[in-house]
Amino acid sequence: MSVVVGITGGIAAYKAVGVVRDLVKRGHDVHVVPTEGALRFVGLPTLEALSRNPVTTSVWDDVAEVRHVALGRRADLVVVAPATADALARMAHGLAGDLLGTTLLATEAPVVVAPAMHPQMWEHPATRANVRTLRDRGVHVVGPVVGALTGDDAGIGRMAEPEEITAAALAVLDRPAEAGRRDQGGEGLPAGAVAGTGSGAAATGARGDQGDLAGVRVVVSAGGTREPFDPVRFVGNRSSGRQGVAIAADAVRRGATVTLVAANVDTGLTAGLGATVVPVGSARELAHAVHAAATDADVVVMTAAVADYRPAEVRPDKLKKDEQGDTMTLELVRNPDVLADLVRARRTGQIVVGFAAETEPDRDARIALGRAKITRKPADLLVVNHVGWDAGFEREENAIEVLVPGGEVVRETSGSKADVATAVLDLVATALT
Repeated sequence: MSVVVGITGGIAAYKAVGVVRDLVKRGHDVHVVPTEGALRFVGLPTLEALSRNPVTTSVWDDVAEVRHVALGRRADLVVVAPATADALARMAHGLAGDLLGTTLLATEAPVVVAPAMHPQMWEHPATRANVRTLRDRGVHVVGPVVGALTGDDAGIGRMAEPEEITAAALAVLDRPAEAGRRDQGGEGLPAGAVAGTGSGAAATGARGDQGDLAGVRVVVSAGGTREPFDPVRFVGNRSSGRQGVAIAADAVRRGATVTLVAANVDTGLTAGLGATVVPVGSARELAHAVHAAATDADVVVMTAAVADYRPAEVRPDKLKKDEQGDTMTLELVRNPDVLADLVRARRTGQIVVGFAAETEPDRDARIALGRAKITRKPADLLVVNHVGWDAGFEREENAIEVLVPGGEVVRETSGSKADVATAVLDLVATALT
């Protein structure tokens, strides 16, 4: 099989050598097409020695063969690794200023890209729009993943490992439907695998054509619990459930089978969601519903604002203010810690995501609170979201920092709750691979 490996100008270009070597070892005829920037990171002699084919960046070489068209037309598969933000933008806009650009425009073979860039570049609206455009055209996207980056940075943006890229790329050719489409000269199936931040992103490894969470069972809790102390009054919080509903909606869009445990969430928010909605009221009702749904779930996302305490006594009739005088004392007892219990009961391979609503305005102090919480309750991911009188609750926007066990911040973002949902599920999808 003829495989074109495009390499663009990012530090992860050194890892592309592993992709080339792996494909050659598997017996494929590999043609490397680097950009000029890529050759600043990996030498041309190295690429020629590993691929066992001549390597050039110029459209002016082998003009008689029309090399800039011939490479793309002969290819059975094209892999671009790393794909920088600039490379994704050029692909999305159909630019053909070098040999890689012309090859990509000339090919009818499946195209697989492995993005690699700084987290802020990956989450930029322009990059996100470019990825959506490429996916709509049938381009398959592998990664990026969470990990160490250049310098002291860490987060989403690290290129997937060479063996993962190779496996995902070759898996594309194993799909009978895609092979049929390729024979007809089509663009191939929509990307089944992309992980990272931004709208439309999905996880490394093909999970099917429905999205990166196809076949994954997801449980999401949303809203705020209410703890009654008589038939008409309760102790509660201001959570509307919008963030949890946004996560459930994005999980459905990505192909997951979703159960939404909705604590006092307006039914207008959940209408037409495409998820199984389980309405609950109190913290104990929520705990029972979440644990039941989590039994066979792959992912549990605890977005709901669960009351830490409940009234010790629930009166059967309405409490009269005349009986209390000018002050009233209400005795409270602790509720079950649903997140801690989920973490303890977590089975191998299950992903548990916790949320921590904090009013602390200082970022570093807020993260310190998050680190203390994830130490006590070591969920796979802890989303710290900033709330207050004018932030978080009952609003369309949110701001988060995401921590992993050990306290490392792997993601920070703000924007609409739909954007935050996408960012959280990008990390979940990465963790599942």
